[in-house]
Amino acid sequence: MTLNELTSQIKPLDMRYCEAAKRRWDSIAKPLNSLGAMEQIICKIAGITGSADVDISRRCVTVFCADNGVVEEGVTQTGSEVTAVVTENFTKGKASVNAMARAAHCEVIPVDIGVERDVHGDGLLIHKISRGTQNMVRGPAMTRDQAIEAIEFGASLAKSLKEQGFQLILTGEMGIGNTTTSSAVASVLLGKAPAEVTGRGAGLSREGLMRKIAAIEAAIAKNKPDPADAVDVLAKIGGYDLAGLCGIFLGGAAVRLPVMIDGFISATAALAASRICPAVTDSLLPSHCSKEPASAMLMQALGLRPFLYADMCLGEGTGAVASLPFLDMGLAVYREMSTFEEIKVEQYQPLN
Repeated sequence: MTLNELTSQIKPLDMRYCEAAKRRWDSIAKPLNSLGAMEQIICKIAGITGSADVDISRRCVTVFCADNGVVEEGVTQTGSEVTAVVTENFTKGKASVNAMARAAHCEVIPVDIGVERDVHGDGLLIHKISRGTQNMVRGPAMTRDQAIEAIEFGASLAKSLKEQGFQLILTGEMGIGNTTTSSAVASVLLGKAPAEVTGRGAGLSREGLMRKIAAIEAAIAKNKPDPADAVDVLAKIGGYDLAGLCGIFLGGAAVRLPVMIDGFISATAALAASRICPAVTDSLLPSHCSKEPASAMLMQALGLRPFLYADMCLGEGTGAVASLPFLDMGLAVYREMSTFEEIKVEQYQPLN
């Protein structure tokens, strides 16, 4: 499916089902709107899927793994070789997100979309566009065709997961240097100076942060990405993981499958997706606000309000996975609690 065909299939929320879910919430024997975001997100899932019988018991976190040429600029604490090690750890169940996903009854699906070396392991999906991107300080990170390939692959994966019976996709990533590429993309799409949106990533020193900001400034000056063309921005200063996640968001929207944003990096990809097709935001679920400086800005730009504030910045999809018990508890109330009618108590009424 081409990018144009993909975006043509994305439709707004079906408000009939949002309203049906809201009626169910209002009938439950509790004060109106008293579960806040739990109620709002379940109503949104109903509108995405076209069913007020909300079920998210089959869910997965897709972890897009890729290397970034900008690591050559000394913008990270560790080298690119770590990307491959952690990617293989996902397949062994030994990464942080694996442990959290087991607790949250969520499958982990790692994807090699551009790791520098060959990686192997059970359950690993391989769509290696190239062995990492080019150094964006010296020229475009990838070609436009490569960016589109990554987006279209992400979209096709969303469609495949829907066909396999998954009811919710969570987004994650792994790639040394990807907070640098994400900060660069966020800077351009938000119209903010790199220093405003760039944080320390995985523990940079102050000097390292200055190198990171300088690299982003140089990459933007060199490549001149067009803020009105999100594909151009991803191609010139992004990464394969970002482009693949962008595709997951678009693909999920096209097949009416809810997709949950993790933190800063996946929120950057979500903003890129929304610039390609604004209606995609109707299918996006927020999870947490990471401690990276651009995280809140991105959520505001998307018109979404995360419900978990825990100063997380690990990536891998861990913030999204951490939000699942919150949704599960809300859904337990939605599905199981008695109604006012059943307990023969007068229903709450909205008051001005």
